Amino acid sequence: MSVKIEIYTKLYCLYCQRAKELLRIKGVSFVEYDITDDELKAVEMQQRGRRNSVPGIFIDNTPIGNCDDLFNLDERGDLDTLLGLAPCRGTSAR
Repeated sequence: MSVKIEIYTKLYCLYCQRAKELLRIKGVSFVEYDITDDELKAVEMQQRGRRNSVPGIFIDNTPIGNCDDLFNLDERGDLDTLLGLAPCRGTSAR
């Protein structure tokens, strides 16, 4: 099962870095859109996710939310399911 993961980020956003690191730990690939100086991509993120904050995370075109939302999914054990991975509790790097 191939899952499409997209993350909208800004260059100096520590939450963006944390979210990307968790996805790397999970061993999944993702498409990153740097919206630091890209107003069109920022508007696209806002329209898709109905939020203004970064990171904007989407799994199979479904808005997941931000970094806290991603980590909460991981802590509940739901992130692995969304990513198509075998459940593995406790991988969260908070």
